[in-house]
Amino acid sequence: MRETAYAKLNLALHVRGREADGYHRIETLFAFCEDGDLLTAEPAEVLSFTATGPFAAQLGDPARNLAFLAARALGRSVALTLDKRLPIAAGLGGGSADAGAVLRMLGGGPDIAAALGADVPACRLSRTARGTGRGDAIVPVELPGLAGTPVLLVNPGLPLATADVFRAWDGIDRGPLEGWEAGRNDLEPPARALVPEIGAVLAALAPARIARMSGSGATCFGLFDSAAERDAAAAAIAAAHPGWWLSQTRLR
Repeated sequence: MRETAYAKLNLALHVRGREADGYHRIETLFAFCEDGDLLTAEPAEVLSFTATGPFAAQLGDPARNLAFLAARALGRSVALTLDKRLPIAAGLGGGSADAGAVLRMLGGGPDIAAALGADVPACRLSRTARGTGRGDAIVPVELPGLAGTPVLLVNPGLPLATADVFRAWDGIDRGPLEGWEAGRNDLEPPARALVPEIGAVLAALAPARIARMSGSGATCFGLFDSAAERDAAAAAIAAAHPGWWLSQTRLR
């Protein structure tokens, strides 16, 4: 069995408040790219986990990996392999996307997804959806014309811990998420304070119709009107910043 862990984007992310337990109430619009990590599962006598790919070396303890934990929660004895193609701690769903792929592949429901993490229900669905609460209350939405939109993902090569970014949020509620195109990412200012290079990434994505940071960063995305415009921007950014990670993809 094979399943893609589609890269998650937050087209907009409004932080509405901080709860007493330290978690945050948000309003966000999730969208997913056509590309991401790749999960495979083969029958086995016991559950095992192997990581390959360009970012495998950056993964932590395999026993704490969300893809492994998803398979374990299902009680499945499989040999699980993760081809880690997306950067770590990058605002693209990461482990949540991997767990969502495992749940789709092995038949896990929304209850298990919610127990694994706030982003896992959206990543299990992997289609455009509005998220509220901690981001785990999901309602699918239809946005005509969005599927197939050319996307350029850019990461400056610096990991950014979600908890650190939320902790640095200034606590100001700047209002609800209504039309996403006029929305914002309230985590961008604290993320830029921690990783100033995010500002340079967004500046490099200026030719895009919309350029924003995804999730808690540090990956930013640009939505383009054509693949040719996206590819031209990618070529220019790669030439100017050879150390940055780029992915030319489309929205699902």
